[in-house]
Amino acid sequence: MGKKVSVVVSVYNEEQALPEFYREAVKVLREITWEYELLFVNDGSQDESLQVMKDLAAEDSQVKIISFSRNFGHEAAMIAGIDYSSGDAVICMDADLQHPPECIPEILELMDNGTDIVNMVRTKNQSAGLLKNITSAGFYWFINKVSDVNFEANASDFFAVNHKVARVLKENYREKVRFLRGYVQNLGFRVHNLNYEAGARVAGQSKYSLKKLFYFAVNTILCFSNMPLKLGIYAGLGSGALGILMMIYTIFTWVRVGAPSGYATIVVLICFMFSVLFLIVGIIGEYIGILFSELKDRPIYIVDETENIDRR
Repeated sequence: MGKKVSVVVSVYNEEQALPEFYREAVKVLREITWEYELLFVNDGSQDESLQVMKDLAAEDSQVKIISFSRNFGHEAAMIAGIDYSSGDAVICMDADLQHPPECIPEILELMDNGTDIVNMVRTKNQSAGLLKNITSAGFYWFINKVSDVNFEANASDFFAVNHKVARVLKENYREKVRFLRGYVQNLGFRVHNLNYEAGARVAGQSKYSLKKLFYFAVNTILCFSNMPLKLGIYAGLGSGALGILMMIYTIFTWVRVGAPSGYATIVVLICFMFSVLFLIVGIIGEYIGILFSELKDRPIYIVDETENIDRR
């Protein structure tokens, strides 16, 4: 029996893109030597995406569906696909064709040659604007500065792992607040970075607003770095140095012109110190929020129904 690849596709309101994605993906998958399964994970879509997937599954037994009870997020969808996968390799990708299926044969060739993890590194994104490119570059620069992990800039949610790595992700790395592509880059093993160009979306629009991207970036930084917690120490040292400078300035002014009027200075210092204090309290609150989520130990996702899947 030959090797099998599980292609995990996260779906959220992609009814227009799904038929085209299926045609392009199957055209590639039917030409490779590996057996395959196409695992669609419906992340609580509000349109007719689930019905489109069911129609595809009725016509093709290789199409399998995992449908959530509600929207749990893109990361949870990828985790679910990995959990339900049965292949010797797992490829995670999106349904909008920005992750080109044409890369699958090259990915599997690397897997055949002993690669454990293939990170797909985006060299060009036709649908991303200037602001998104700048903020993305800034995010990777910042997290590489504050974290012990070195993240590959522009590595995307398009990646592949073999069964050994997939088993690690199934059994470990089960945090409720997570950054899956970061985990994949942090696992070790034999890794290969493969470049690709992201095409324009075949239909629809990005589900990540600037607000969602901001919260995602904050959670990622908090998951991979404790540097923000050290800001209290740095703020304390800076405040102490500022206090010494103000004391020297006050003494100098008193000697030269007599007792200075310090009302404005006091107001500015108080506002500054309270701003720093509340910033530190807010950072601590974010870390406590993550700990609270982990302690509640609620499920990462809840499956409502499946199609063409025997287990679970």
